Amino acid sequence: MSTGKPPDNARLDRLVADARRSADQRDQDYRQRALKIYPWICGRCAREFTRTNLRELTVHHRDHNHDNNPADGSNWELLCLYCHDNEHQRQVAAGGDGTMQAEKSATATHSPFSNLKDLLQKKS
Repeated sequence: MSTGKPPDNARLDRLVADARRSADQRDQDYRQRALKIYPWICGRCAREFTRTNLRELTVHHRDHNHDNNPADGSNWELLCLYCHDNEHQRQVAAGGDGTMQAEKSATATHSPFSNLKDLLQKKS
C-alpha cells in the first residue's frame, strides 16, 4: 500500500542501526555468559582456547534459535569457528528449515543373529 509519501530514509536508517545494536548487545550478553559457564574448549574437536585466540570460539545454539537463551546455558555449546561453520552446513544439507530432524528410513528386515541360538546349541 502506498500512502503517497516518500519513505523517511533517515528514520529507516535509525531503525536498522538500533536493531543491529540490540542484536549485537544480545549476542555479547549470551556470549559472555556462556564463556563464564563453560570451559574454553570446542565441544566438537576439543581444541583449547586462551585469551589470545578466544575470538575464534563461538556460541552455538543447539536448537538453532538465537532467541532461546536460558540463564543456565542449556541451549548453548562452545564451538570453534570451523566446527560451528560445519554444524550450520550440516543443517543446510539436512533441509535448512531450522530443525535437525532425522529422515525417516525404511526399517531393516534382515536379522543377522536370528539363527545364532540354534548355531550355538549345535556346536555344544
